[in-house]
Amino acid sequence: MRNRLCKIVATIGPASASPSMLRLIHNAGVDIFRLNMSHGEHDKLTIVAKAIRDIERDTGTPLTIFADLQGPKIRTGSFAGGSIKLRYGAEYKLTHAAESNDENIIPIPHRELLDVLEPGDVLKLDDGKLQITISERNDRHIIAKADTPGELKNKKGINVPGRRLPISALTEKDREDLAFALDLGVDYIALSFVQQANDVQEARDIIKGRAGIISKIEKPSAVDQFDDILALSDGVMVARGDLGVECAPEDVPLIQRRIIRSCRSAGKPVIVATHMLESMVESISPTRAEASDVSTAVYQGADAVMLSAETAVGRHPPTAVAIMDRIIGATERDADSDGFKNVPREEDGYTTADAITLSARRIAEVLDCKYAVAYTKTGSTARRLSRDRPHCPVIAATPDIDVARKLGLFWGVRPVVTEDISHFHEMIEKADTLAKQNGGHDGERIIILAGYPFGRPGKTNTLKISRIGTPE
Repeated sequence: MRNRLCKIVATIGPASASPSMLRLIHNAGVDIFRLNMSHGEHDKLTIVAKAIRDIERDTGTPLTIFADLQGPKIRTGSFAGGSIKLRYGAEYKLTHAAESNDENIIPIPHRELLDVLEPGDVLKLDDGKLQITISERNDRHIIAKADTPGELKNKKGINVPGRRLPISALTEKDREDLAFALDLGVDYIALSFVQQANDVQEARDIIKGRAGIISKIEKPSAVDQFDDILALSDGVMVARGDLGVECAPEDVPLIQRRIIRSCRSAGKPVIVATHMLESMVESISPTRAEASDVSTAVYQGADAVMLSAETAVGRHPPTAVAIMDRIIGATERDADSDGFKNVPREEDGYTTADAITLSARRIAEVLDCKYAVAYTKTGSTARRLSRDRPHCPVIAATPDIDVARKLGLFWGVRPVVTEDISHFHEMIEKADTLAKQNGGHDGERIIILAGYPFGRPGKTNTLKISRIGTPE
């Protein structure tokens, strides 16, 4: 049983892809598994997905899987010796090519980037470690001046802060990976380098409801159009790696907080990702700053926090998960955590279901309820409860395994696959059983939410306060 409400996402890679390691990190606290399509081979990812579903079957716990598409990552080409030395103040010619033998030429195999560059544009290379500025452009060539000295190796990433590139968020590789991931039965697709709402709509037209969409916010243009992107997304990831390269460092924490608040207001899950426990790729313990970073995301109310290289290629995947689990638990035990605070909603009116879940939140706080048990066919009741942040876990009872798996991404929700109820006595009796299976004890209060007549979606109109083990 998880003694926390914020979820843990683990990126699967060579260090964690074996069935035995997948079980270890799940036991340590992983709720959601991220398949990185940038590096994974399809045959190996198929084996990983099967192993995760085997864990799901053996534990009886629905598990969430999402495929993270590579997106249109802009990179340099290749150099004759594997790299060139950038000299401070020296000029370099940018050419449309896959490789170059000239140490004064930087090959860029992306015509779309070269077409939009103008004098004054800054290019950050290799995750911001190096920087050049465009100094001249004419019909024959583009000249850039090196702002930092250093070694530029083959196929390093290029970021152009403040410049929206005329490219789709889905490359040909992404389309192939997307088709594969959908056939694999993943629950969500994460879109990389989203720049505008149309990028999300393009993916939605292809996916056609077969998986949810998580939009990764890692470009300033996505921040500027965030409300429109959020409206078309099923979830959001604050991808602080590229976002931190393209935005000023002091802006990233503010952007993170603003995105979390907007997602909570809209009732859509938000993941905070990148460099959370980065030192644990090698070390057996995190830095104090990293622990504070995880805690801050939990305080702000993130639905999930993510481990990247720590579990993909790190030396201690289960330890990294266990420590993140401890940090989350300690933060949530603080009564002042903003993670429990309700946030204003976007819509003007409230439905009956909204009134029910808001009442459940208040009842859980006043009566110190152990669980809220939500019977749901589509997941909407559990999603509403998650948005309202009750001071107890939400047991989401649904007959649909796909709904259960998607609910695994939401704050505080423990999805359970069970048959529909048909009458009030069964509603109370099954809620009692589910609460005990999740660690509840006789005499503890629970809240039960359902829709009457039973079995109809979108009709949450019933709230019942009960005690575990007490005949009704």
